[in-house]
Amino acid sequence: MDVPGPVSRRAAAAAVLLRTARVPRECWFLPTALLCAYGFFASLRPSEPFLTPYLLGPDKNLSEREEPKPDRLLVLKVLWNDFLMCYSSRPLLCWSVWWALSTCGYFQVVNYTQGLWEKVMPSRYAAIYNGGVEAVSTLLGAVAVFAVGYIKISWSTWGEMTLSLFSLLIGAAVYIMDTVGNIWVCYASYVVFRIIYMLLITIATFQIAANLSMERYALVFGVNTFIALALQTLLTLIVVDASGLGLEITTQFLIYAGYFALIAVVFLASGAVSIMKKCRKLEDPESSSQVTTS
Repeated sequence: MDVPGPVSRRAAAAAVLLRTARVPRECWFLPTALLCAYGFFASLRPSEPFLTPYLLGPDKNLSEREEPKPDRLLVLKVLWNDFLMCYSSRPLLCWSVWWALSTCGYFQVVNYTQGLWEKVMPSRYAAIYNGGVEAVSTLLGAVAVFAVGYIKISWSTWGEMTLSLFSLLIGAAVYIMDTVGNIWVCYASYVVFRIIYMLLITIATFQIAANLSMERYALVFGVNTFIALALQTLLTLIVVDASGLGLEITTQFLIYAGYFALIAVVFLASGAVSIMKKCRKLEDPESSSQVTTS
């Protein structure tokens, strides 16, 4: 017999809750079993005792003895001394500066070139080949990198002048891509831009590594990358971001072209000074020998 009123409604609600609480065993047993099995096998390492002797030794730089924690101030002092020692080399400093500056500009051009192409040729009006251009430029850049080994040049003498010349060509390619309103010219300029950059960055990486010991590779390339990313962030905030100038895409690329032209001027001046110093060094022994013979 049904009991009307609030009592019957509470009883009906309790019955519904009991029915929903009766979850089938299969719904929770399988996930629980899988989690337990995973925890067991993740903690089970039967091969570890047998592998440990092969991982220890002076050649592996590992030992069973727990070493004391190094002094942080001492570590920072050693790191700073290594930093000063690395960048005291003029050739390494020169190639590192170009590496950081050009990488900053390269990232900016690559990141925003799609926006420029969209302005030159909107995708809703015609077929675009942006992905194909990226693929072709990467392939041709790889071919140029392989060809670097056949270039015979004294990089210690003509390296800065070469960086200046090719930085100017990069700036010209970016300028043409920005000012010519033809999508195919933009594509061609972009391919030239990437080929030159990939060629030079390979040479720069090799020259930096040649002036370093292997233990300092991470320090120098890490510092160079940090400087490049810091410059890129600053350039983005000033040129692109709305909180800065927030310039149009064509104006942005005009600035990037001028940026590479400025790099070319800096390395032209540095290269000219370097060549003049070397010429003077070659003339000094000749003059001193003439004085001694007279």
